[in-house]
Amino acid sequence: MYYIGIDLGGTKIASMLINSEYEVLARLTVPTRHEEGEQSVIGRITGSAQHLCDSASVEMRQVGRVCVGSPGPIIRESGMVLDAPNLGWKNVALAPLVSNALGVPVIVENDANAAAVAENLLGAGKASRNMMYITVSTGVGGGLVLDRRLYRGSGGAAGEIGHTTVLPNGPLCGCGNRGCLEALASGTAIARRGQEIAHRPAGRGIAQLAVDGPVTAMTVAEAARRGDRAATAILRDAFEYLGIAVANAANLLNLDTVVIGGGVAGIGDMLFDSVRYEVRARTFAFVAEQCKIVPASLGADSGALGAACCAAGACA
Repeated sequence: MYYIGIDLGGTKIASMLINSEYEVLARLTVPTRHEEGEQSVIGRITGSAQHLCDSASVEMRQVGRVCVGSPGPIIRESGMVLDAPNLGWKNVALAPLVSNALGVPVIVENDANAAAVAENLLGAGKASRNMMYITVSTGVGGGLVLDRRLYRGSGGAAGEIGHTTVLPNGPLCGCGNRGCLEALASGTAIARRGQEIAHRPAGRGIAQLAVDGPVTAMTVAEAARRGDRAATAILRDAFEYLGIAVANAANLLNLDTVVIGGGVAGIGDMLFDSVRYEVRARTFAFVAEQCKIVPASLGADSGALGAACCAAGACA
């Protein structure tokens, strides 16, 4: 039996075909082009699935199930995407539409949940029993695997660590709350603070690196590597807030592993050292001793591979 995973993002659609041993047989990435409309995106999803089968000489009827990892809240039972701002979608019945086009069963899973499954089954959290996966990129998302099962919560929204409050009355988040982790530690938040100071005397290093384009989180990180104090302070603050959130999760759930991925995690030691420090400082000693803070190991593959693993029933 074969399974297909689709990682549906705002800019690209990544897909994978695996067998029952979780071996990757084919992969494909295409642009999302969400501005062309819902039907166009769904056409790229179904076209990607068919291309995978064709390239691996697999017939679609041999595919047991397809899973689409989607951003935003979903209703898993009906396969409905409730709200995906990066796609401009609200209340899209994604699973039935894709299933009707392909003629195979289709499920929808939150994209961070799918990545958590991949890291727990095949990646950095492979030996973990109670794990949280956190992705720090444009936003901050999370997924929980507890007792080696994906934990979705009562309405499928468990793991949304990006929308836990770490600074009361802090900056406004896209969700409407103030002081969310996402508003303080995401790549978007880091870039915003970098932009704010880029043209001040304290932000000379950031401004020099951003001369040919906008300030990004990576611009700030490179300025920090070169010794820019303002850039270093921005990252230090962001990673302190991330560490506070991880410490809260570790104390609440007694996690044995926290896996951190996403583009901002690529900054490396400064992030992980900061998070580990906050966890040691803010949790019970035995909790900190049990909880490993490690970088994700599957990189850009985690979303599509996790979705394929979910299609195969992993961590169900």
